[in-house]
Amino acid sequence: MTFEQPAPDLAKIIAALDEWEKGDETPGRTLANMKTAGLSRVLAQLAAEGWTPSE
Repeated sequence: MTFEQPAPDLAKIIAALDEWEKGDETPGRTLANMKTAGLSRVLAQLAAEGWTPSE
């Protein structure tokens, strides 16, 4: 039996960041929440597509 990660959830990633910015969560818990929500896959896809931030 293999484990397949669910699709990234942008709403959960944003919610984790919002909680941290409000001071409701520690940095470690925030990163853990973002990781389980698929942040690494989102970042990998953005990098693969050549995304650059706009001003």
